[in-house]
Amino acid sequence: MRPFRHPCLWGAVLGLGLVASASADSALYQESREAQRSQAELQVRIDAADDETRAMLEELRELERAERRLTRENAELAPRNERLAETLDRREAALDTLAETREALPVLEERLIERLEQWVDGDMPFLREERLARVASLRSQGEALSGAERWERIVSAWRAELDYGREVDAWRGYLGEGDSRREVDYLRLGRVGFYYLTPDGRAGRVWQADSGSWAPLNEAQRREVRNGLRIARDRRAPELLTLPVSQPLERAPEGDA
Repeated sequence: MRPFRHPCLWGAVLGLGLVASASADSALYQESREAQRSQAELQVRIDAADDETRAMLEELRELERAERRLTRENAELAPRNERLAETLDRREAALDTLAETREALPVLEERLIERLEQWVDGDMPFLREERLARVASLRSQGEALSGAERWERIVSAWRAELDYGREVDAWRGYLGEGDSRREVDYLRLGRVGFYYLTPDGRAGRVWQADSGSWAPLNEAQRREVRNGLRIARDRRAPELLTLPVSQPLERAPEGDA
């Protein structure tokens, strides 16, 4: 039997095959385009996600840096805050006792004035009128002054008395009363020695605190007083003076070496 070989039929079959092949190619092409587009969109989303992730990571790192910075600053400020808290506590305590302090202050001021007056009365008799007048002014003008001004004047008076103990001073003044009143040159060595010489230098004495009177000086001692007067008046370079003291020396207890 011969095979069927109709030329027209084979042509139709061939044509149908070509059409089917073209349709398949077109479908594959479309699928390829869709796949490429989907892949591109996916890559865009991936890139966007990567950018967002990087931004979030950078923000996280910044937050961590800020946290470390705040921790360090808190550690540095902690001692200061403690000191401030202690200062506030002290001030609050001072405010709590302020009323009591104000009530006690006038009593303390009067006590200081009395002690200052007693000190001047019992001290060597140098510039006595001037020093007693300073004490008297603390009482006479006290009522006209504010609390701060009154306290400042009391402290100033005490400071002046304390300064006398560190000074070397010389001045011309008067000794005695009435017909016996005469002009002399005084020399004071702090609160250790108090002396005077007559202007001609022929007579001189030293104050003795234990007896409350003047004791005569010999010629060598008067010479030392003259040197002391020149030193006090900046007419001679400072040097060691050999003079009797006015204040009695403290005696060592018996049995001490």
